[in-house]
Amino acid sequence: MNFAKLIKPEAVKVLTSASSKKRLLHDIGELAQNAYGLDAGAVVEALLTRESLGPTGVGHGVALPHARLEGLNEVLGAFVLLDKPIDFNAVDRQPVDIAFALFAPESAGVEHLKALALVSRTLRDTSVCSKLRSNHDSATLYTILTEAQASQAA
Repeated sequence: MNFAKLIKPEAVKVLTSASSKKRLLHDIGELAQNAYGLDAGAVVEALLTRESLGPTGVGHGVALPHARLEGLNEVLGAFVLLDKPIDFNAVDRQPVDIAFALFAPESAGVEHLKALALVSRTLRDTSVCSKLRSNHDSATLYTILTEAQASQAA
């Protein structure tokens, strides 16, 4: 599992408009639709359903919303950097400004878990998050994500 397979450059975005958790999830749905052709409404509904089980704000300003979607054949990701942090009911009660969403096939087992572990491990690295937060260009953010994994593997 690697970032280049998990996320397309078109699925990386800086958001200036998200003012709430729900708005962020809607923006992620639109990003997934534009990047992968997924149904934005189905993405948002699946993410909201997953959030109702417990928040996916993992702490230190990072959220990992994820959901299983009908009709997918592989795990896909979308990355959002927020210019202003929002309340996400994170475990440490800190606002979130980095969100990496994962969409998995309904039947995905280990691949979904591998993707979640990869993203979680990468975004636990404070130097990676610092680089992400100091860049507001989507192409640069994509490069940081894909290179972070390469440097961790070295």
